[in-house]
Amino acid sequence: MSNARTKVFYGWWVALTAALGLFLNTGTIVVFSFGIFSKAIGQEFHSGRAPISLAFTIHNLTAALFVPLAGRLVDRYGARRIILPFTVFLGLILVSSRILSQAIWQLYAFYFALGMVSGGAGAMSYTRVISRWFDRRRGLALSVMMLGMGVGAIVMPPIAQQLVASFGWRYAYGTFGLAVLFVPFPMVAAFLKDGPENLGLLPDGAEAQTVSMPVVVNHFGLTLREAVKTSAFWIILCVLFLVTSSVHACFIHLPALLSDRGSSAQLAAFASSLLGVGLFIGRVGCGYLLDQFFAPRVAALLFFVVAAGIALLGLGHSISSALIAAPLVGLGIGAEVDIVAYLTSRYFGLRSYGAIFGSIWAVFGFSGGLGAYLMGVGFDMTGSYVLPLSGFFCAALVAALLILTLGPYRYRAGLLSGATPE
Repeated sequence: MSNARTKVFYGWWVALTAALGLFLNTGTIVVFSFGIFSKAIGQEFHSGRAPISLAFTIHNLTAALFVPLAGRLVDRYGARRIILPFTVFLGLILVSSRILSQAIWQLYAFYFALGMVSGGAGAMSYTRVISRWFDRRRGLALSVMMLGMGVGAIVMPPIAQQLVASFGWRYAYGTFGLAVLFVPFPMVAAFLKDGPENLGLLPDGAEAQTVSMPVVVNHFGLTLREAVKTSAFWIILCVLFLVTSSVHACFIHLPALLSDRGSSAQLAAFASSLLGVGLFIGRVGCGYLLDQFFAPRVAALLFFVVAAGIALLGLGHSISSALIAAPLVGLGIGAEVDIVAYLTSRYFGLRSYGAIFGSIWAVFGFSGGLGAYLMGVGFDMTGSYVLPLSGFFCAALVAALLILTLGPYRYRAGLLSGATPE
């Protein structure tokens, strides 16, 4: 065996670089830690839970509007040229929290700006890179990439809680902003490559063949206009809407729910970390399973588990039941990015991956923000989370059943090795 074949395939270094990029990102800093920041922000602005939840909703709605545009830019210019400047913008926006006044419109403007950059610096751009580097091991590679977000979801809430408690929420966001600029940005700039053809390689480290890989990667697949005419597009869209609204509502309000049950701030942060543990397990296990089994069945199983976690969160009245429910709900958060990225590549190919994934992922921003806001409204109206949690339990069940209606893959594994589409 030659030395060339014994070397680690460079695609795995790309996946680890992407993992670092997602470790310090809007997902871990803004989304998964929002429950920690919301209470401190609410106290400063003297607002109820619904107005503060609206800031998160604004972030998600803005991301929903801008991620399709970011997807088109990624398709046209390559992911690297979009990720790098957007990562810089993310860090600078977080640092700017130090200069915000106590006018709530400035808080909303702050989260609006974060939503604008979340698409270009977030999971959508990185999943396109990984999908180009891997074919047969795409699910596992996506899991390696999403480990960064999984680890971030575990460690960021307690770090955020400590920073907020010691120095305030503005200092905490500013610290995270500097970390973005000095940790992931230089590593991504040094090691992230758009695709294997940039280094004269093939997906998965395969042997060179007669197939022209740049042509295959760029031209196998549907356009966005063609994709929206398929039932698979709308099924994936609806499933993402139902699951995302459910899990976002739970993890955004989990610290407040635990506080209502008498827990300390430290225990609430621990619960958020437990949710991150579920996310971590979902990231690791889901990608491996996607390579081994039919993806819709894997997704349905995970969504049934999410429904069980939501039911336990709503029906249980103790802190311990919430701590058990947290990692179950986290499984859904851990799997949704991997599943949507994988399904997008298998049902629509890579030709217009950024535009298609961006259009589908826009629902992620909209439904996540809507779910968090409806949860806050439900609590403000009834003084309890039971009613909204009941609705989200039903939504997760419907999603699990709906995704099973997807048909066979259009672009199965091995297509990039010269096979023809199904």
